Amino acid sequence: MSYIIPIGPYHPALEEPVHARLIIDGEKITDAKVFIGYNHRGIEKLAQERNFIQTITLVERVCGICSHSHAESYCLSVEAIAGMEVPKRGQYIRDIVSELERIHSHLLWIGVACHIVGHDSLFMQVWKDRERTMDTLEALTGNRVNYAMNIIGGVRRDIDGDMKKYILDAMDDLEERMKPITHWLTHDKTLAMRTQGVGVLTTSDAERIGAVGPHARASGINVDVRRDEPYSSYEDFDFDVPVVKSCDVYARVVVRVLETIESIKIIRQALDKLPDGDINLGVKMPKVPAGRVTNRYEAPRGQLCYQVTTDGGPNNYRVSIHVPTFRNAPTVPVMLKDNTVADAGLIVASIDPCFSCMDR
Repeated sequence: MSYIIPIGPYHPALEEPVHARLIIDGEKITDAKVFIGYNHRGIEKLAQERNFIQTITLVERVCGICSHSHAESYCLSVEAIAGMEVPKRGQYIRDIVSELERIHSHLLWIGVACHIVGHDSLFMQVWKDRERTMDTLEALTGNRVNYAMNIIGGVRRDIDGDMKKYILDAMDDLEERMKPITHWLTHDKTLAMRTQGVGVLTTSDAERIGAVGPHARASGINVDVRRDEPYSSYEDFDFDVPVVKSCDVYARVVVRVLETIESIKIIRQALDKLPDGDINLGVKMPKVPAGRVTNRYEAPRGQLCYQVTTDGGPNNYRVSIHVPTFRNAPTVPVMLKDNTVADAGLIVASIDPCFSCMDR
């Protein structure tokens, strides 16, 4: 006999509201449905009433973990409409912050995944090591989240010799810290039993549904906007795009671990090649003509799209935000099917969801 188990939308174990309805036969999930839309904040509507500088502050708050991604995506769109070319030094600094944010996001998710499977010792160790990245972001930008680093035409803060050494030392330290973490994540028997073969999303299903980011790459889809459609000087850096074909939760762990290592490589290259010159085009209110641009950006969770429309006035005419979780959420019912109720929380979390982003 089948039963329905509702999870959420408001539940002590959920950081953000989402409702999952599991149809079960015993412990086995035979079908599932996911319902969204519990956290609408009207950010796209608010953007129509803000000027271009005010909107940067607004879109940074779409997501605390990916705040730089949203701010840079918006700035890149406005700069494209206005025909602005950000100085190379400013582009490199943007990329450094972007990769620090990716490391922070991936380590946060890895820690949460360890907590969900009951490995709290590793959870605390990963989050302890993540603090070094947060300290680096704070030293560079002045903030641990919502970094306020982007302006139209570049960045606010430069990197001097002392800051360069600080970041390089932090990356050396983090790389050493990642070695035991990587060993535990890939060799611990308990983690393997809880993640291998769990929440399978086949390559064909991932392509059919349109999965993006680490979630797609863990299902064997070799896609990354930084490499496929470079922006902000990513074409200057040599890095690999990790792809794993086991298509399960374990693959999603491995992909994020490998991407953390690649981000460290990119940061080192950016600091080594950091060009001389200005970091921005000035901080005055930009004059933006009428136009429309759609911009793609590889955020930590996957492809982030901004479509900005202007009418020649001081405010946005329309800002449309398409976030990675919106693309990855439809994969959840597919992954839940034929798994157990005990694995449901881990499977939902394996896409690294941000429902506040999705319900922007």
